[in-house]
Amino acid sequence: MASTTHRDDDSMLEECPSCERETPHSVSVQILTESTKAENAQFSREPYRVATCQACEHETKTRMNNA
Repeated sequence: MASTTHRDDDSMLEECPSCERETPHSVSVQILTESTKAENAQFSREPYRVATCQACEHETKTRMNNA
């Protein structure tokens, strides 16, 4: 997982693959459905760490079970 630095404005500094430098990111945890089949969707929800670059809005999703 990327290293992070907390800032006073509640954003985190992380390496952005799009900007190719360390930028402020907003970070959240979201429950996402992995299955594309409707009958299995209720059984395929997993927690993901979602980081969004505040400079270019590039979004990175990392499955928490794989972190």
